[in-house]
Amino acid sequence: MKILLKNGTVIDYASKTNEKMDILIEDNKISKMQKQINENADTTIDCTNLYIMPGMIDMHCHLREPGGEHKETIETGSKSAVAGGFTTICPMPNTNPTPDNPDVLERIIKEAKRVNLCNVLPFSSVTKGEKGQELVDFKAQLEAGAIAFSDDGMPVENARMIREAMIEANKLNSFISEHCEEKSVSAGAINAGKIAEQLGVQGVLPEAEEIMASRDIVIAETNNLHTHICHISTKTSVNMIRDAKKRGVKVTCETCPHYYSFTVEEVLKSGVNAKMNPPLREEKDKQAIIQGLKDGTIDAIITDHAPHAEEEKAKGLASAPNGIIGFETALSATITNLVDKGYINYLDVVRLMSYNPAKLLKIDRGELKEGAVADITIFDPNKVYTYTKEMVVSKSKNSPFIGKQLKGKVQYTIVDGRIVYKEGE
Repeated sequence: MKILLKNGTVIDYASKTNEKMDILIEDNKISKMQKQINENADTTIDCTNLYIMPGMIDMHCHLREPGGEHKETIETGSKSAVAGGFTTICPMPNTNPTPDNPDVLERIIKEAKRVNLCNVLPFSSVTKGEKGQELVDFKAQLEAGAIAFSDDGMPVENARMIREAMIEANKLNSFISEHCEEKSVSAGAINAGKIAEQLGVQGVLPEAEEIMASRDIVIAETNNLHTHICHISTKTSVNMIRDAKKRGVKVTCETCPHYYSFTVEEVLKSGVNAKMNPPLREEKDKQAIIQGLKDGTIDAIITDHAPHAEEEKAKGLASAPNGIIGFETALSATITNLVDKGYINYLDVVRLMSYNPAKLLKIDRGELKEGAVADITIFDPNKVYTYTKEMVVSKSKNSPFIGKQLKGKVQYTIVDGRIVYKEGE
């Protein structure tokens, strides 16, 4: 099977390529990358005015299966992911049952292989049942196919336990992706401040994220360990991580498109579909996130794709579950709110959404070069559209981007040399 990509602009961070080039895919590999390839192929895609980048990697999402199939399944989530240009996704372990043992992990991996749309690399939980009381068998979990470890959705509150977990994960050349939330100050619906007061709901203090992030930075620095901090959202978190990196601390982190696209003001427009954890913050926090993406403090953009059924989100701001879907809008939101405004360029997009995630996960992806596995995202950088509820591929529809005009649209997603998504089909 040969696929020829003609006349596209190839964007590759590893080689700093940003130029027109043809790509020939044979079976599941890139066999040629040249200015001009004239060869017969089973499928030829005219990529004129389109950009070609390494397949996007989402190292933090939620597929809800097992246990939450009314919100999303591995199949519906994979369809949503490839529609958004993602070729690899890493579901978090807050499912029921929790993937805290090889049997559950293997069940997830088996279903992902049956669906066969994108690479699904599940996280193992850090503790049994995400209860923070007993560590999982790290070695057995990695051997069963876990990509790394997280109790996302729940913080590991016991400092001794997270220290032991970080040491064990690092020993096995893996890492902990830590959901930073100090529970004693985290109760609430949206960010603490004027909007919460105006709406009459309890506000989440920003310190909830920052206290726990600082704890993990201290443990990482003292013990010379790598720690990864999930979905950062505040100015103080960005500043702490920047300072730690300057000291040589092995700390990495991620953020989501909603934190550089919106502030807490969006709750007044989108209501429960702008409720997530951590919550949308203030303008100063949004600007700090943007600066952190520009200067390399923030290593990766992730979606934290968190589907919820409409009846669950209909419970009102105080009671509705946290989370929004994100696969389908991540690239468009990044182009609209970062690239188009001159904050970052397309090489930065590849660095944040393909190259760095691949390096952090230690997988052989994130680059376009001869001999590489053909995981590729092809998009139209100039396509302007309004994201509507009818367009949503995910099983759930909880997104503040619904009704918003966005720029940049995925046209094709290629995984392992197969076209798994084509716009309009």
